[in-house]
Amino acid sequence: MKPPTAVRLRRHALPAAASLALAVAALSLAAPAQASDNWPQFRGPGANPAVEDNPNLPDRWSQTENVEWVTEVPGLGWSSPIVWGDRVFLTAAVAEGDFERPQAGLYAPRGRSEPPQATHDWRVHCLDLTTGEIVWSRSVKTGIPDFPRHQKHTYASETPATDGERVYVRFGDLGVYAFTMDGTPVWSFDTPYRETMWDYGSASSPVVHDDQVIILYDNEEESWIAALDKVTGEQRWRTDRDEVSSWATPLVWTNEARTEIVTNGKNRIRSYSLDGELLWEMDGRMSWAAIATPFAAHDMVYVNSGYFQDQRRPVFAIRPGALGDITLEGDATESEFVAWHQPKAGNYNTSPLVYKGVYYSLLDRGFFEAYDALTGEPVYGRQRVAPRGGASFTSSPWAYNDRVFALSEQGDTYVIRAGAEYEVLHMNSLDEMVMASPAVAGDRLLIRTRSKLYSIRNTD
Repeated sequence: MKPPTAVRLRRHALPAAASLALAVAALSLAAPAQASDNWPQFRGPGANPAVEDNPNLPDRWSQTENVEWVTEVPGLGWSSPIVWGDRVFLTAAVAEGDFERPQAGLYAPRGRSEPPQATHDWRVHCLDLTTGEIVWSRSVKTGIPDFPRHQKHTYASETPATDGERVYVRFGDLGVYAFTMDGTPVWSFDTPYRETMWDYGSASSPVVHDDQVIILYDNEEESWIAALDKVTGEQRWRTDRDEVSSWATPLVWTNEARTEIVTNGKNRIRSYSLDGELLWEMDGRMSWAAIATPFAAHDMVYVNSGYFQDQRRPVFAIRPGALGDITLEGDATESEFVAWHQPKAGNYNTSPLVYKGVYYSLLDRGFFEAYDALTGEPVYGRQRVAPRGGASFTSSPWAYNDRVFALSEQGDTYVIRAGAEYEVLHMNSLDEMVMASPAVAGDRLLIRTRSKLYSIRNTD
């Protein structure tokens, strides 16, 4: 396989307000995540990609403007890049032959049951953060896939995780693999194929916490959550789940009461101890599409699901300390542990975020909504992101410098003013399909398109 190549590009210089009370309250409720040079997992530290303001982070870019480097990445993969120190990690499945490639937009509702009849090479890439050059590239398996995937999906859609000692990678039904930071294989753990709804395939990414790697696999046959020893790969514990197919990554939530593992799911929202014991659960009457990753802000955890045609697309804000069944009774919208509930504010493919006191929801068909993060009350109603429509969204939004960024499948990033009034300030285009969520590390923004990885930085 020909390794990816990095191209150095010359840098180019950058050529309705909320009420005072709301602005002060929003700023004082909670600070965004502190700026960090590391982005160790899907959606970054805490899974809420609201980044501490940094004037060096970019607001404008194109295929050449403010591009520090761009690297060609062969193969298909929607895994997000992760960063630790001066290293970037991502995955891809490289295959030659004539088979259907992903396209933007909503299509093929039942997927394809026949795997692509082409030899695939499942690979892990490590890049130098400062240059984009390949440091190492490792293959975990080569062969013709014997399990299906949706044709818009890829065989490398789960985002890696790292603790700075090893990088942990899941390739769906192949398994979980650990490497040292210099690319030496350490261990592997098989995850045998199980049927998913309509042959969509798996997507939940690994999460590393202390000495455990957490893996969630909800499917139509045998759903489970498990912890692997991060040093040896041996299974520490495994808990069966009365659940059907879901695609959400779990959240390790450290709060004032304890550290717990929160999971999304169609049948139940559930939380587990670090030993795999069920702590609390609730019947949220969720949408069938449990894809959005739980995340924490303001000492609460936010969980939602929302296929756009479902009548219920709920969001729940849950306080720490719950035990047992905390299902809301009847038409109740809050309880001792449920701070608030919105029945039609959930997301389909994207995960929302909380930034400076506001809960922002980006819908896959191109709409944007905002709610008060503490109360669930609307800040403003549904707004169309792209002026003429036609934009679809799978990547999750991120925020910094009083901007919320929404990256479409068409490769266009809509820069939206944060706060109580909706306004699209401008649009940045990379002119290629995107479904991976970006990473923010230091003053760099890393965006993965269908064939490339961009490092984007402000210039003086």
